[in-house]
Formats: sequence, structure tokens, C-alpha cells
Amino acid sequence: MTETVEIKRGFVDLAHGQIHYRHAGSGEPILTLHASPGSSRQLLSVIGGLAAGGKVYAPDTPGNGDSVPLFDREPILPELAEAALRFMDAMGLETVKLYGSHTGAAIAAELAILAPERISHIVLDGVSWLTPEELEDILANYAFPFVPDQDGAHLTRLFQFCRDQYMFFPWYKRTREGRRDNGLGSAADLHAWALEVMKASETYHLNYRAAFKWNARDRLPLVTVPALFMAGENDPLFDITSELSSTIAGGRFVALPRFDAPNFVDQRHAAITTFFAERSSTPTEA
Repeated sequence: MTETVEIKRGFVDLAHGQIHYRHAGSGEPILTLHASPGSSRQLLSVIGGLAAGGKVYAPDTPGNGDSVPLFDREPILPELAEAALRFMDAMGLETVKLYGSHTGAAIAAELAILAPERISHIVLDGVSWLTPEELEDILANYAFPFVPDQDGAHLTRLFQFCRDQYMFFPWYKRTREGRRDNGLGSAADLHAWALEVMKASETYHLNYRAAFKWNARDRLPLVTVPALFMAGENDPLFDITSELSSTIAGGRFVALPRFDAPNFVDQRHAAITTFFAERSSTPTEA
């Protein structure tokens, strides 16, 4: 995984507007779906690693990054999955191996429910489920638009929103209890991440809120394609992802090292590629 992979960018027209995507490699198609609140830029290391074994496509979810939002209202997760399926159609992707991270994992699960015949394998990297009390708190405090103002104060708030996600969970719980066992990303990565959120400052929150409301316990049992769950040791979703892995027949969970561990990227890549190399079958087959 030391080779430099050229990751290209493009746009494709869907009925609602343009979708921006990154792509790299050649061969069997792999579709990757990013976490909120950024864009497919968050998946650069995933794209670069998987491109050695296939053609990787990484769209910005509608309303994130450089992609046009689906609506002027909050979508629901099945609508975002339908948009992902339309992206597959537009790109001529009949069947894909599928990877999703956080919000992208929820969309990936809904895509596998919507079109199981189009998905050979699914990797869910960090899956969320909230109690009613947690959901009420998150919806009241977590994600809101950063409406531009003339003194640029919205940019400071946006930057702090991105920065504090490294250090606290939820990001607004700036207490000892809410502190993450985590360090800041590099200045370059933090700048780039904030820039991606800035592009969609008035729409990024819509998909976030849709993902928070998604009921993983009800929806995941409807997934029938081979599924691998994973999470980094210091991912706030580690415990719930491990627990939810049992909701899909034949689902498995892989514990990854900390995000800042020297071997994290290699371990994640090895887990994904080993799973993708397995024979595609329904979980009930021998």
C-alpha cells in the first residue's frame, strides 16, 4: 500500500442535479460512501488502498461536498440510498462491492435493502443507534447550517465544529466526560475537512440528521447480502457497531486499532480486501 495512486475527480448528471465523485483503479467496481459532515475526501486512504484491486467510485452524498442536494428539505435514508442507486445506474455499475463509513454505512445498508441483487458484499464501518433520549439531545444540539454572515463569524463556528469532533463526542459536550481519547488531525487535514463542510455549509446537516434518525436495529435485519462490520478502537461507535453486527444473519465484526495507530490503515485495508475476496453468497447458503 505504499504506491501512490492517482485519484481523479468527475461529475455525473442525475435527475435532481450533479453528483461529484472521486475514482481510481480499474477492474471490478467498488462503491464507497463517506461519513458526515464532509465529502468523499474523507475516504482518500480507503480509495487509494482499494484501487489496487478494483475500480473505486466515491461520490459526495447529495448535499455534501460538491454534490447538489436532493431537496430543500431533510431527506430520509432510503431516499439517499435511491440516489446512490441512480449514481450506480448513471455510471453503468451493475453490481458493486460496497463500503460505507458512519452516515455512509447507514446509506449503504439501505442500498443493500433496496437493491440486494446489485450488491455482492457490504462493509459497514461504524454504525450508529441512539436511544430516544440520546436522539433528542443530538437533534437539539449537533448539526445546524452555517449561514454566511458578513463578518465571517460563521467560518469560525464551522472550523470549531470540525475541530471539536476530534476531541469530544458529541462535539458540543466539551467536558471531561465527553472527552475523546483522541488527538487532533494534522493542520492540513483539519483545513481540508473544514473546507469540504464549508462547500455545503447550509445543507450538510440534512443528511446528518437523517442518519441520526435512522433506526439501525429495525433496518439492519433486512440486509440479506454478506456483511462485515468494523470500527476503530477509539471510534465512539465501536461498542454499538460490535453489538449491531449480530442483527444481520451471518454478520461479522472486526475490531480495528486506534485511528492514530501506525497500522490502522493497513489493518482496515486487509480486513476489507479479505472479505471482498470471499465468494459472494447469501448468508443462508452453505
